[in-house]
Amino acid sequence: MMKLALVETKLLTREPGALFSLLIPLFILVVFGSSIEPGDTVLLPMALAIAVGLVGLYLLPTTLATYRERGILRRLSTTPVRPGSLLAVQLLLQFVLAVAACGLLMAVAGSVLGAHLPSLVLPGVLTFLLGTASMFAIGLLVAALAPNGRAANGLGVLLYFPMAYLAGLIQPTDQMPDMVAAIGTYTPLGAFGQSLREVWAGSVPSPLLLGVMAAYALVISATAAKFFRWE
Repeated sequence: MMKLALVETKLLTREPGALFSLLIPLFILVVFGSSIEPGDTVLLPMALAIAVGLVGLYLLPTTLATYRERGILRRLSTTPVRPGSLLAVQLLLQFVLAVAACGLLMAVAGSVLGAHLPSLVLPGVLTFLLGTASMFAIGLLVAALAPNGRAANGLGVLLYFPMAYLAGLIQPTDQMPDMVAAIGTYTPLGAFGQSLREVWAGSVPSPLLLGVMAAYALVISATAAKFFRWE
């Protein structure tokens, strides 16, 4: 298992998508960060949600669908290293990548841009875990349904931009029609972004939104497990 993790880590560091997931949110943060107020509670949560969304909807499903397309999962089924081990390692590595991306964003925001960082650690961690779980669940479902890596890439991108819009990551929610903004709040990425903003504002996230993210993670993960194919 350790050898598999080391090999997959090397492959992930060579994957352009991993660098993309790190640099795009950082670019957005730096470009817009010079004009924000010290107590801003919007930009950094937005960048964090973008980072997790890119890993969950772009990198994770593309990697898993590509492995299945190339027969890697099928060949592993004939070795002592079962395909499920590869799936577990990939999920762990993608989670570490999401943590690293968010850690980089917070480090740059706090040290370079002087941005506001939240004081509520536990609610912030819980929000991050539930938001990441819900986004990864969608990524797993995309990987389960996509016939190959290219299709998974396309489906992930196709899902990401509407979800990002509804979540207020592209256009502020106060500039949207009330009905659209309300719907967006209860999407996985919308609930994640709103909960992060509440943490940054110094309040405990809405239990309803935390429950929404948990429900998405459980239901969509179960659906992905039902449809996932090893070959």
